Amino acid sequence: MKEPPLSSLRGFVTLQVTGPQVEGFINAVAEAGIVIWDVKPAGNGASLRLLLDDFYNLRPLLKRTGCRMHVTGRHGLPFKMLRLWKRKFFAAGVVLFGVSLLLLCSMVWSIKVEGNDRIASEDIIAAARKEGLYTYQWIWRLKDPDKLTTELTNHLPGVSWVGMERTGTSVVIQVVEAAQPEQKPLLSNRHLISRTDAVVTNIYAEQGRPVVARNSRVKKGDILISGILGDEEFSKAVVAKGEVKGLVWHEYNIAVPLETKGSSYTGERKDRSYLVLGKWAIQLWGYGKSTFEASRTLTEMDPLTWRSIELPVGWMTEKEMEVRETSATRTAEEAKAEGLERAKADIFARYGSESAIKSQKILHEKKENGKVYMKVLFEVEESIAEELPIVNNQGE
Repeated sequence: MKEPPLSSLRGFVTLQVTGPQVEGFINAVAEAGIVIWDVKPAGNGASLRLLLDDFYNLRPLLKRTGCRMHVTGRHGLPFKMLRLWKRKFFAAGVVLFGVSLLLLCSMVWSIKVEGNDRIASEDIIAAARKEGLYTYQWIWRLKDPDKLTTELTNHLPGVSWVGMERTGTSVVIQVVEAAQPEQKPLLSNRHLISRTDAVVTNIYAEQGRPVVARNSRVKKGDILISGILGDEEFSKAVVAKGEVKGLVWHEYNIAVPLETKGSSYTGERKDRSYLVLGKWAIQLWGYGKSTFEASRTLTEMDPLTWRSIELPVGWMTEKEMEVRETSATRTAEEAKAEGLERAKADIFARYGSESAIKSQKILHEKKENGKVYMKVLFEVEESIAEELPIVNNQGE
């Protein structure tokens, strides 16, 4: 016979029947309408399974056939519940721990503020408390994030935008402070001098007296715009202002490999969560090893805090992310082009994005040991002025 439906929920037993009329006993069971299955010969008798509800109906059939039975297995939910009831205190502890863990995960344990420079974090946290956001608050009692951030923006002066991000039991309040009018620093009287050897291409004196002209060759330290107005008899010191550009030559030694190696994330990852108690970490989720050939693991700590005190209890998450190693081979021309682009990017980073590369000349080039080597001379038009304070100010 087939196993009846829901047998695991109803419970069933495995019996071994012995005696002189085992076949007669099995026929009598079938005639009585009792469902049995997995009937197999076992030693001097037979092994079979039947539902727990039908177990006590076998006694008169056993007496009639002179057979005896022995229970060899108990299966299903009723027997599991019975074993659990015998350990009711352990079961109650497990349930209590689960309920406590669920309640602890439903509270706000830490609040952090990011992006604030002028406004104190304590003032932002105090404003959030008035709106119902504070530590040990139930998460389900928090206001809608859009409504909460709008009210915080209205109640915090000097703030143009407030955002909120909740991760587990931690809340991060992100603040963008309103722009303040720039306070111009007080400037002392000064000259504008050349910071390097160059040929002047353009000079504009907003304040002060220009000393050099266009196409003039200057050396490092030469005065470009003087902060002294007047002559030897009547003079006045001012703050020299203006812009001076010139042609400057930069020599770069460039080495670019022909083969590049790198790595990238595939997007696959395995997370492991731990309950941290002091120096111990108890793993709760994410058991088992990953199947990644190469991976990187990032660890995030989320300790519980009480006011400004960090408690030795919290959560730790390990994110194991799959990594794919990549390699690429390029031609000498491609490596040469990349090296020149790197040098140009360095020029713009060092001397300002308004600089202009007028010409470039490769002085030497060779390919050796899997790399392309070059010596390149760049002619760049850039700002060449820098400040020089006037120590001995001359009066009017």
